[in-house]
Amino acid sequence: MDMSSVQSVKMTSVRWKIFLLLLLLVSINYIDRAALSVAMPAISQEFSLTPEQQGLLLSSFFWTYLFMQVPSGMLADRLKPRFLIVAATVGWGGFQALGAFCTGWFALMLTRMGLGIAEAPIYPVGGKLNALWLTQNEKTRGASLVDAGCALGSGVGAVIVASLMAWLGSWRAAFIVAGVGTILCGIWAWWYIRNTPREHPSISEAEIAYIEHAHAEEDAREPKVAKGGSLFRFFSFRSVWGMCASHTCTNLIFFGLMTWLPTYLFNVHGFDLKSLGGATFIIFFFGFVGEVIAGHVADKWKASGAGSNLVYRSMMIVGALAVALSMLGVAYVRSPFMVVALLCVALFFLRWCGGCNWATPAMLATRARTGTLNGIMNFVGNIAGIFVPIFIGYIVQTTGSYFLALMFFVGVAVFQMLSVLTINYQHKLPV
Repeated sequence: MDMSSVQSVKMTSVRWKIFLLLLLLVSINYIDRAALSVAMPAISQEFSLTPEQQGLLLSSFFWTYLFMQVPSGMLADRLKPRFLIVAATVGWGGFQALGAFCTGWFALMLTRMGLGIAEAPIYPVGGKLNALWLTQNEKTRGASLVDAGCALGSGVGAVIVASLMAWLGSWRAAFIVAGVGTILCGIWAWWYIRNTPREHPSISEAEIAYIEHAHAEEDAREPKVAKGGSLFRFFSFRSVWGMCASHTCTNLIFFGLMTWLPTYLFNVHGFDLKSLGGATFIIFFFGFVGEVIAGHVADKWKASGAGSNLVYRSMMIVGALAVALSMLGVAYVRSPFMVVALLCVALFFLRWCGGCNWATPAMLATRARTGTLNGIMNFVGNIAGIFVPIFIGYIVQTTGSYFLALMFFVGVAVFQMLSVLTINYQHKLPV
């Protein structure tokens, strides 16, 4: 079937329904991560935890999540993505529910480490499905839908978990409900997601032909790759270093705000608990909106004939510059309303950059190695999740102020503008 006949037939939209389901899964991923933070006051009282033990519990997720990124990416390239994403979702739902039965902090920490292992494949598999299901002019929308779940889940996670605890009267019951709900979503993913378009029972021939035609054109431009090449060869390319640096910059600011934003608003601007919850939700929801819009803008711009380097470098520089200026404004503005407004702008453009980051591996890697490159990028980027909360805490404790922490975010955004200039978005890596 040629492209003119494909375009004359109304296609199904199975590929977009799959990515909406992935958006839901990533949102649940971040809701489950937030559950421990919300429940920590009750858990620390029940288990008589010291601050050091609370810190170990809160950080233990990242120990295993970080180091499972590259293996998860390699598994995404070798195994069926449908099986891997369902196994991961059911697995992390199981560990979430299992935490409810722990009688001590050490056992609870082990369930958090298990949660990190189980959640690790979600982004690499999302990147793999992006390569298998979407065309070159759709990849940013797909990546943005997947990654937008982090902002959406961060915004609603605390509200949902706190509501469950209040309704059920127990953090243990809330953990069980959250875990069982996650497992049910995993079963739903098994029912709907397929590895390739031809395997899906609901897709039309027009949509299959549209995807396969685009992939054939893309494959014709891909470099010849020797089988069995080492993943370390990726690091011989400047674009990979630039990609990892850009993703790390986004994560440094995002994880810094995710962990310290409520405390900053409470201590510096006098937000009470009620207004704090509402402001946090609004700020992160703007991040969700920014990421979805960025995906549409990038793909439509590319579809109009613009080169990938022009599109992504321009969007990333504009986004990072907006983040830098917004955070600079936050450091000097005293009005709580203006602070929240500037933070909304910062999150909008921070997640704008995040969607472009997640589209990059599918543009640089061949379809056979997309999962691996996603895992490499997320491994490097998630080092920020361990580092930045401690670093921001050190700055605040040492200076007695959040000013230098905000200036750190400004500096990171400026560095991101420079790092994206090293990425050649139009060149497939021969790895």
